[in-house]
Amino acid sequence: MDKRTKNGDVIYDVAIIGGGASGLAAAITAARAGARCCIVEADVEAGLGILATGNGRCNISNARLAPRHFLHEDAARAMFGAHAERDIADFFERLGLMLAEEGEGRLYPVTRRAESVRDVLLNACSRLGVDILTCATVSHAAPCTSPSGYWDLTLSVPAAALSFKQGRDAKARVRNARKALAVAERTERTLHARRVIIAVGGRSASTCEVFRLAHLNEIPVLCPIACEIDSNAPGATRHALALEHLDGLRVEGALSLMREGAVIASEAGEVLFRPYGISGIAALNLSRRIEPGDIIELDLFPSLGQADMTELLRSRASSIGSYCGDASWFDGLVARPLASLLCAMLNDSADPMAHAATLLHHLRFRVHGTTEHAQAHIHRGGIPLSSVNLETCGIVSFHDGTSPSGLFACGEALNMDADCGGYNLAWAWASGMRAGLYASKGTSC
Repeated sequence: MDKRTKNGDVIYDVAIIGGGASGLAAAITAARAGARCCIVEADVEAGLGILATGNGRCNISNARLAPRHFLHEDAARAMFGAHAERDIADFFERLGLMLAEEGEGRLYPVTRRAESVRDVLLNACSRLGVDILTCATVSHAAPCTSPSGYWDLTLSVPAAALSFKQGRDAKARVRNARKALAVAERTERTLHARRVIIAVGGRSASTCEVFRLAHLNEIPVLCPIACEIDSNAPGATRHALALEHLDGLRVEGALSLMREGAVIASEAGEVLFRPYGISGIAALNLSRRIEPGDIIELDLFPSLGQADMTELLRSRASSIGSYCGDASWFDGLVARPLASLLCAMLNDSADPMAHAATLLHHLRFRVHGTTEHAQAHIHRGGIPLSSVNLETCGIVSFHDGTSPSGLFACGEALNMDADCGGYNLAWAWASGMRAGLYASKGTSC
């Protein structure tokens, strides 16, 4: 039988604020443990953010969750423990989702479709009786230190059901629903819960204000890098070297981040040239560590040493003819747009083969910063980890130093971010599962 107030309102065991990856994991875990749960989601549907992960394929986790990939290694080590990879896989296997592994341990749904992940999560919520209240935000929260013994959450919700055209497909339906939500009149309703889990993702400032929690300003991470060909590189001053001529070109290589002449980080993988600089997984991972003025070197042939590269080019000259300044000479070795850049930098070189070998190993970019912040899926900041007991994901203090009861947080709402490769979603699942488990027990500290 449902627990109810004197007015007949349902008192949930656990209310989860946010229906993204960590919130859904928390709700399912708590409901499996017997808790009556409700998800409060601001968007028109729960789990929509999952659809954008992994370019629509959802890199759900990684088979090797090394703490070095995370902003706070000790916190990652504490959260994941010894069996996190298996725990996450088991969680999804119980949902009916089959996983497949790709290079460097990246785990995907076997369908390679993000909607498969969202579907099994929502299906589980339905089976377990989790209520999902969409289009709702928390405007006030009275903690369970009150005589009532539970949290009173004031929600802002549409005054009436949204009216909109369904559209041709799911994307159109969501787009139309969001337009209707943006102009809808709103009203208030109250929701009661013995425990509350904050799982609002990477934009938690307003929620932290409502719940009187400490908050670190959020900044987007895993963004493309704004940079230009280093003007101090040999041959760079002989050409405008505009990167727009390389826009859309993808190459495989190794990137080295250099500061004051020392290599401080390296990443291998795909690099995507853009008019403003570079993107791709390797560049996105480095973007978490860059500072303006840094140098990034691209090595297009990391398996070959400098001497071997020079010998390869000299042997090539013997086979197809001497290099004469035409980009076509590099056909079959590098893409024509990049070959044109190399030719411009080799102009008037005394030893073009040795110079080309150097450029192919050490194409240098000077960093200005990150860019395309509006497209970022991951943010650094949020609730500081010092405010959280990582063993339970329970909040240990309000911003004034007093201690709440029955309040938890998980996922990107916490100040944690990680490299590409499934690590950020792994944190969401693991922390959501832990918050859901301990919230279901009523244990926060």
